[in-house]
Amino acid sequence: MFFSDRLLAIPFSLALNQLATQSFYSALVALAGFTAFAIWLSGKASAILGLKDPQIIVIDEVAGFLIANFLNQPKLSSLILAFILFRFFDIVKPFPAAKAERLPGGFGIVLDDVVAGLYVIVILYMLARWSLL
Repeated sequence: MFFSDRLLAIPFSLALNQLATQSFYSALVALAGFTAFAIWLSGKASAILGLKDPQIIVIDEVAGFLIANFLNQPKLSSLILAFILFRFFDIVKPFPAAKAERLPGGFGIVLDDVVAGLYVIVILYMLARWSLL
């Protein structure tokens, strides 16, 4: 997967955050729905391609970044930090991301990215809370 493929998640994330300013619960439902759709679609694509986690599938990255950047401050520096942290945790796969990656089908494809996103959202929240963002 190329770096530019991962950048596709940014406009979706910005749109989700815009929705959250109008209706937090609608944004949360959209996030959960997108993640569920990503799990289903990734599982189907994986089965069709006959590969456990095909590089061509990028919807898992989008779902993970939507979580990572959810409710993040609308500043370029915060967006860049979210992106860099997400890539770091997606590559390193700290517990329980590596364990989630071993789950079958779409769950294994997407949930390691969800875990990476959760690490990032917690870090960004803490940095914002401590006025470091």
